[in-house]
Formats: sequence, structure tokens, C-alpha cells
Amino acid sequence: MVIRKAELKDIAGIAKVHVDSWRTTYKGIVPDTFLNSLSYESREQIWKRGIEENHIYIAEDENGQIVGFATGGKERTGKYEAYKGELYAIYLFEEQQGNGLGKKLIKSVVDDLLDKKLNSMLIWALEENPACGFYEKLGGKKVDTAEIEIDGQKLGEIAFGWNDLSGIFVKDGLNEKNS
Repeated sequence: MVIRKAELKDIAGIAKVHVDSWRTTYKGIVPDTFLNSLSYESREQIWKRGIEENHIYIAEDENGQIVGFATGGKERTGKYEAYKGELYAIYLFEEQQGNGLGKKLIKSVVDDLLDKKLNSMLIWALEENPACGFYEKLGGKKVDTAEIEIDGQKLGEIAFGWNDLSGIFVKDGLNEKNS
């Protein structure tokens, strides 16, 4: 598996991971009408803008297929003084989850945040997202909750926060840059 910064040529692969992972992760959580309305083309437009504004890190398999991605940057709302950075998104194909790839993608974003002197971060996740346990295992603490509406359904969100990113991966042996 190769982790690298995304380039414009990677947009279609990123969009495919985004749509397909939403459809598997959020089935039974988010209304099917919304999941069925997701399109690769609309997500390509979103990620084209995203790649121009932030670093997106992708995971490629041995065949060069994009199987996951993550991105982050400065915390977007300005409401959380203790959290300077934010993990905006992390998505993996379902069959790639649970094998350590998520940690490697998050580490790339964390390294980028630390390079930008953003030494803390948060991420928002739907309460029913199975990844909430993953964020807690990485040391994320629940710092806030919110309610959002998707296609007429109210859903709870949780913000997980890390006050000090310098030690987030020490216990996993991923504390060296570029590991």
C-alpha cells in the first residue's frame, strides 16, 4: 500500500471511494434516498476544489487503485479554541477497513497539521458511525455533539478531539515522520 499526496488525476478515484464508502458505512443510518442520490460526478467537483485548497492523502493498492483517502487543515468553525486543526474527512473502501490503513492516512494528515503548527485537532462523525470506536482507540475524546439533518432525517454528530497531536501515534509505533 502506498500513501501519497493526491494530484488532480486522482479525483475520480477519490470520488469513487467517497461515494462507495458512504453507501456501505451509512446504510441503515442515513436515508437510502440520500445515499442513492450520491454521484461520482458531483463528488469529483467537490474534491477538485478540495485538492486545490488542502492536501488530500490517498492510499493506493498494489494495482494503483485508490482505496482510501483523508484530508484535513485548519479547524473550520472557529468555535473550538483548544482545537486548531481538523480532520475533515477519512474514507476507505469497506474491505480496507480494520487493517491499519486508516491510521496511516490519519498520520499523514496529522504530520501535515503539525508542519503547519496546528498541534491539536478534532473530527466530526455521525453518532452511529462504526468509526467512532476507532477515533476513541486513537485517543480522541468526545468534546461536543450536534444535530444535523440529511434528507429530512435528524442525526446526531459527535466531535472527537485530540489536545496534543505530537503523541497520537507513539503507542502504535507510527511516531516517526514518513513511516
